[in-house]
Amino acid sequence: MSFPLIYLLCNASACGKLEEVLDLLKAGADVNGLNEFRRTPLQVAMLGNTELVRALLAAGADPNARDHILNLTVTHDAAREGFAETVRELVNHGADVNLADEIGNLPLHLAAREGHLEVTLQAIRPGMVSKTCRPRFHFE
Repeated sequence: MSFPLIYLLCNASACGKLEEVLDLLKAGADVNGLNEFRRTPLQVAMLGNTELVRALLAAGADPNARDHILNLTVTHDAAREGFAETVRELVNHGADVNLADEIGNLPLHLAAREGHLEVTLQAIRPGMVSKTCRPRFHFE
């Protein structure tokens, strides 16, 4: 049985197999293709593996592709898990940190809620949060 290249690429990406990912990209796998769960190789990647993320982005992966269920981006996932270096790489490749998920969370909200100080501080740098961003919580 022969599997489509996108399935192999998503599997290699999810397993953190950088060399296999590079080989599949060279073989013509679509870096923005969807697997059977409607997710891209970047969306299923081991986000703590910054080299792998960097390779996918360099090949043209869309850092703003949204999850079809909760409207999350990879930046939401990386921020929630505290992968500061990956968040930096995503932003450097055009990730929009002002995209909200299904319930209005920015990546900043998820990083702060999970206690990831480095990602939180990175996300509040000047120019990183839109002027219309409003906090979801009210403190008196």
